[in-house]
Amino acid sequence: MTAPEPLPGPLAHLAPLLADYGYLAVGVLVCLDNGGIPVPGQTVLVAAAVYAGTGRLDFAGVLAVAVAAAVVGNSLGYLLGRVGGRAFVHRWGRYVLLTPARLERAEDFFGRHGGAVVTWARFVDVLRQTNGIIAGTVGMPWRRFMAFNVLGAVLWAGTWGGLGYAAGANIGTIYGAVARSQIILLAAVGALLVVLVIRHLLRR
Repeated sequence: MTAPEPLPGPLAHLAPLLADYGYLAVGVLVCLDNGGIPVPGQTVLVAAAVYAGTGRLDFAGVLAVAVAAAVVGNSLGYLLGRVGGRAFVHRWGRYVLLTPARLERAEDFFGRHGGAVVTWARFVDVLRQTNGIIAGTVGMPWRRFMAFNVLGAVLWAGTWGGLGYAAGANIGTIYGAVARSQIILLAAVGALLVVLVIRHLLRR
């Protein structure tokens, strides 16, 4: 029996972790990543899907673990925001330009668009780690949050898992291109925020 192909590109460093811990590694890293801790949860999902394409893991098992872990992680983030988010805003928010007035506007925004934010936030780094905390802080209703939390987890795990399973050895190139596009998007958002802050300061 021939040895399986090594994981490509940026996924190669996760091979020992998956070889030793398999589904447990996927579950822990995806849960932490979706709960507010910046660990390579999305990367390990893709790597596990590539592994599944070579027969070393079960693809359905990888998806099931990733969806469950993503839902649990985002729910923990929501509970964290619900319990301590407002206290943080009132005590420290002014240091990061997050005033109670802005929190009220965020609540209004989440009231109208929160479902879309929670559903699609997982596809953007930083938002994937923080959307549950934000939803809890602004008081998004739990049942509504959970409905979109589950939907987002299924779409996210299905997309990245399916991509990794289908692309196999080419996933390194594809993943790199997507990662670069996310960096460009975050840079654009950051530039917009800087412009808004400067405009606010000049008005004052």
